[in-house]
Amino acid sequence: MDTILVVDDEEKIRGTLRGVLTDEGFAVAEAANGRRALDLIELTQPRLAIVDIWMPELDGIELVAAIRKKAPELPVIVMSGHGLIETALRVTQLGASQFLEKPFSLEALLDSVARALGRARRRTKVAASRRTAIPPVLPDQAPGFETGTVATRPDRTIAKGVVAGGLGLHSGARTGLVLEPLPPGSGIIFGSITSGETVPALVDWVESTDYATTLRRDGMTARTVEHLMAALHAYGITNVFVKMQGEVPILDGAAAEFCALIESAGVVEQGANVAEIVIDRCYSVGNDLAGEKYLAIEPADEFSVDYTLNYPHPVGRQRCTFRLSGPEAFKVEIASARTFGFIKEVAALEAKGLAAGGRLNNCVLIGDDRIVNEPLRFSDEFARHKILDIMGDFYLLGRPLRGKVTARLTGHTDNIALVRELRAHFGAGPGVWPRVLN
Repeated sequence: MDTILVVDDEEKIRGTLRGVLTDEGFAVAEAANGRRALDLIELTQPRLAIVDIWMPELDGIELVAAIRKKAPELPVIVMSGHGLIETALRVTQLGASQFLEKPFSLEALLDSVARALGRARRRTKVAASRRTAIPPVLPDQAPGFETGTVATRPDRTIAKGVVAGGLGLHSGARTGLVLEPLPPGSGIIFGSITSGETVPALVDWVESTDYATTLRRDGMTARTVEHLMAALHAYGITNVFVKMQGEVPILDGAAAEFCALIESAGVVEQGANVAEIVIDRCYSVGNDLAGEKYLAIEPADEFSVDYTLNYPHPVGRQRCTFRLSGPEAFKVEIASARTFGFIKEVAALEAKGLAAGGRLNNCVLIGDDRIVNEPLRFSDEFARHKILDIMGDFYLLGRPLRGKVTARLTGHTDNIALVRELRAHFGAGPGVWPRVLN
């Protein structure tokens, strides 16, 4: 009988794993810390080790390094309740065979065990009493996360890698991006195609909202992420790696080409679920008086946006309401609404080194008395584009969102201000959101 070593300082998790692995015909050795685990490797000669990252004294990363010296052929599966891509990369470089983010389904664990042991899994049904996931990260592990009614949606990624190229809207440089699949629990990650540095697509890392949304962490900058993020939002993609350099290409000035790119890659559900943020009350920024900037979100059964814009002639007042019933609705109603700018602002933008990649085919240009490059794609194209930006910025929460957004005269800065308020209420600190998997 093969022995699996389970290393976790939480007795409840060790007990859950012991039960399901025993049902599958394995012997189980248990250790509550890394030092005991190293002793058990000599005593029990396990075929596989399952190791938690967050442990006192000798943490999981140090333990994996020690296992590599003591038993270099022993496969190791690493578990973590804080699934940052850097952690996954670190333990993989040290020789771990797989990485699982807590909470995960026991079916996913057993599939990982079979792969690590290089054998086909015997498809027994997990007992109903043990079918629930490894417990999620609790409030004391992730301060500020509000528990309560939990709704879930399927974790999704793309089926294969795809590439797109174009100009950066603000840099004007030739740029491109590569979308690659990521496993469940990874989140959306932007990475440099040259240096390998990364920044999570989370509001924690927003550096600037000056005419676009820019993420930055250490040496990694991802500019103008909002249109791609809106498309990922519409398709419900929760795990994807975006390789790029400096700025996401503007393409058509909207999100239609990103939709086509995602569809060319294919969307796949990953057998795990991600917890939605379900809005529990009204949150707002700005002043709810006529003619003032105002942005709010309130409880609703789905994600929707009601946007009102009021500019001088030739734009005038525009109002658009959009309900995200699926990617098709987004493609038809929102995705082709282009970014726009005013001729009178061009000089100021150029002085800031912005809008160098703006072209008449990717940006609607507004003069003092007319739209320079008519016809518009919609009579209310500007309001629709504002909804596109909201969808992209709000997806920087890191999870799907259920609530009705009402916006008036707002832009990226207001979006990020409200997203930060939501982040403070529903979760705290940089990193990937806690997830609830079935």
